[in-house]
Amino acid sequence: MAINKLPRGVALVGAGMCKFGAFPDKTGRDLFVQAFQDMRASVDKGLDPNLVEMIYIGNYSSDLFEGQGHTAPIMADAVGLVPRPAVRVEDACASGGVALRQGILAIASGLYDVVLVGGVERMTKLPTAEVTDTLGTAGDTLYEIPAGLTFPGFYAAMATAYMHRYGMTPEHLMHVAIKNHNNGALNPKAQFGVTIPAWMQGRIDAAKKKNKPVPTWKDEWEFLHDDAANPMVAWPLRLFDCSPITDGAACVLLVAEERAREFTDKPILIIGSAKPPMWPCTTATT
Repeated sequence: MAINKLPRGVALVGAGMCKFGAFPDKTGRDLFVQAFQDMRASVDKGLDPNLVEMIYIGNYSSDLFEGQGHTAPIMADAVGLVPRPAVRVEDACASGGVALRQGILAIASGLYDVVLVGGVERMTKLPTAEVTDTLGTAGDTLYEIPAGLTFPGFYAAMATAYMHRYGMTPEHLMHVAIKNHNNGALNPKAQFGVTIPAWMQGRIDAAKKKNKPVPTWKDEWEFLHDDAANPMVAWPLRLFDCSPITDGAACVLLVAEERAREFTDKPILIIGSAKPPMWPCTTATT
């Protein structure tokens, strides 16, 4: 595949996110406001919101999750950026990443100098069964969903194809779960900010408190192979391989490279982006 160099430099000069988790008392716009405020505080030399020229919001389905359409203008209004043009970008679980790509291209093209890019999802308002149905609308409702595929089922099918082609095993996926939880434990805004060993200890402590049989896992591997502690969702994907239902938001400030020093002395230059030719996978992300 040919690699095209960006025709104009793009820099990231600010980034922020809210706490991820389940927040029954908050809306998507509440979460986005928190992420925007966090981003604004991260800009070393400060940010005058009047400099923002364009807004891209990654969001898969606020229509079904919250009953709220017109998402991008709603978010722009919540952070005081009306009447800037604001566009919602929907690409299933890659919505935030594709919104970032659109922001990069908008600056690289020369159309804008300062662009706000965000992602937001408020999923926990719905019960799990309805969340499953909502996520399932990203599949082909004419052919795939009637055949019985769920969203975990889609990725299980991809995983088994990858296993067949490259020799991956379920244990490789467990390494990813361990790594992800180690990273999450370093982020105070992560939904589950604990390592797998800490999670195991929590289960042990809970069993003791309730006078139930105490688990005797020797290590992370026994825990992750335990069908009761880490049940199979869609082979080869177990519970700890799958993303949780969550509420959260994040945003970044992108600027033209030649203007980056107006905002920070240490800009992060973006050298490129790519949209994978296959289905996106479910996130954050961000």
